[in-house]
Amino acid sequence: MIRDASPADADAIAALYNPYVRETVITFEYDEVSVEDMGARILKVQEQGLPWLVSVEADAVVGFAYAAPYRPRAAYLHSVETTIYLAQGQSGRGLGRALYDELLTRLEATPAHTALSLVAVPNDASMGLHQAVGFREVGVLREVGRKFDRWIDVAYLQRDIHHSA
Repeated sequence: MIRDASPADADAIAALYNPYVRETVITFEYDEVSVEDMGARILKVQEQGLPWLVSVEADAVVGFAYAAPYRPRAAYLHSVETTIYLAQGQSGRGLGRALYDELLTRLEATPAHTALSLVAVPNDASMGLHQAVGFREVGVLREVGRKFDRWIDVAYLQRDIHHSA
């Protein structure tokens, strides 16, 4: 089941996300996110009229995805940056595809014109998921992140959001 997230999901979302912070270069955050901060992040996205979704199985959050403003400058108003995470061990079952499909459908009802996603590379699973839902790679920024004493490249991916009407 995919539904809108709420601040009540902050504990589960933080528990899903923080292993990525501690153990991977997939996120560039160094410090774990508190439940309070995660709840504030959820509200901030939703207060901007953008979707933050969770995928739930057997009452457990197994994934989340959201879209946030890409940049604060006025000309970027119609561009969003998408983010998706699945609980470790949950990939390869179609959850990411279903969650991303719903996120992109929800974005059609917003002013968003373009969705961007930034992927620390190499990450074949994430690149494959993004390509499967219509993103295309538009460039790679070399050595723009540093975590765990190594430099990390970031691929930029882009997808048009088609509006009905």
